[in-house]
Amino acid sequence: MSAGTYNITIDQGSDFSLQLTIQEGGSAKNLTGFSVRGQLRPTIDSSTLTASFTGTVTDASNGICTISLPYTTTDDISAGSYQYDVELYTASTVQRLIQGTATVKGEVTR
Repeated sequence: MSAGTYNITIDQGSDFSLQLTIQEGGSAKNLTGFSVRGQLRPTIDSSTLTASFTGTVTDASNGICTISLPYTTTDDISAGSYQYDVELYTASTVQRLIQGTATVKGEVTR
């Protein structure tokens, strides 16, 4: 399964959360034993890590996981365009689930 492309918008200074439902062959993938991770960087090739998503398997039998960033993290991200991806992994496998552009919209109220 190749990674899907999905562009996201993150509001600076706000909590961000995205729920993903993972399917294989038209059925929910059982995520028991898997973990989720993701990163946000200025460019795909950048060595600068802008933020790491918190990844949680929220309903393993139905293939549901969530990535999130708290407002305390998004508050420190400059408005602009970034690249991100999210991976599903175990001790012996890694599978990229989703990737794309993350647009951070600047906060006015501080």
